[in-house]
Amino acid sequence: MAYIGSSPANKPLTSSDVSDGIITTAKIADANVTNPKLTSGSQQNFRNIIINGDMSIAQRGTSATGKTATGYYTSDRFQTSISSAGTWTQSQSTDVPTGQGFATSLKLDCTTANGSLSSGSELVLRQMIEGQNLQYLKKGTANAESTTISFWVKSNKTGTYIIEIDDNDNSRNINKSYTISSADTWEKKTITFAGDTTGTLDNDNGSSFRIFWWLAAGSDFTSGTLATSWESTTNANRAVGQVNLADHTDNNFWITGIQLEAGTSASDFEFLPVDVNLNRCQRYFYKATETETSLTLLNGHLSGTTGIGTLPHPVTMRTAPSMTYSGNFKFYVAATQTSKTDLGIQSGTRNFRTIATSISGTSGQALHIDYDSVGAYIDFNSEL
Repeated sequence: MAYIGSSPANKPLTSSDVSDGIITTAKIADANVTNPKLTSGSQQNFRNIIINGDMSIAQRGTSATGKTATGYYTSDRFQTSISSAGTWTQSQSTDVPTGQGFATSLKLDCTTANGSLSSGSELVLRQMIEGQNLQYLKKGTANAESTTISFWVKSNKTGTYIIEIDDNDNSRNINKSYTISSADTWEKKTITFAGDTTGTLDNDNGSSFRIFWWLAAGSDFTSGTLATSWESTTNANRAVGQVNLADHTDNNFWITGIQLEAGTSASDFEFLPVDVNLNRCQRYFYKATETETSLTLLNGHLSGTTGIGTLPHPVTMRTAPSMTYSGNFKFYVAATQTSKTDLGIQSGTRNFRTIATSISGTSGQALHIDYDSVGAYIDFNSEL
């Protein structure tokens, strides 16, 4: 454009100078779309610190009834801690927020109420996280990252709820409240926690962060002032203001779409392929099961009268697991069959040697082990 007199001075464009939609993709040079700009200072892939946040993997089963104590019951990686806070049915539910891409949620249903909690009562849903997965948060340094958690939640019990990040390595914690405003309505919550410049996290496979969703709490956890900034853990400051979800048998609680990520804003939920999500869960728990009899579980050999079979694990487990089992198993050596209901384990983190004594045959002979009852299973557990 020609000008009479001097050309106007150059100055930066502001947002008001550029109409919406005027800059097309073709006008943005490929070289200007860099990884730092894409990731905004944090991880892009696997940015969700929570494992199985969509509650889609439930190796232990889809329903567990009559629960009054701490345990892993349905959705993988989520532990329910119950102490003098009613009796509960936990299930993998298909009740989900509409149009968000989720197929499952975790549901807690109160079946025996406790309207008068004791001082030490608690009802908590929690997930523990390995320290070696958290190093990029730079906790305990001047560059400590803030974290933001987002999730969908629903309950008939409205009011104040507490969510907590607990630094298990340094006995420090930070707690924030959120409100369930409308009964029986899915609501999305987004909460940001400041970074902590005190207390570095161990770079190992132990439990460094523990994320707590408080659902009921006695006075031991509610009699102080809520720890909304990082501090040395004081129980009385952990769940101040928390409603008592256990106070009526009509009470239910659903949650799904949990994402914890570095930064001060929440991104869209990171959906993973089912095989990837399952493998991440199997690092902590693996259930070898069958729904039919006479299907081979594993192969091995006979050492004296001890049958030894090796079962490869789908992924390397966090640590050498414990084992539980149920049902009958057949040990075949040549044409000889021995039915067993008692098994032992010699385990590493990648392969498991399942053993049984008093097996008929000759030392050195090959054997294979079959399931001998519908629903028989072996569990391998290395949860935090």
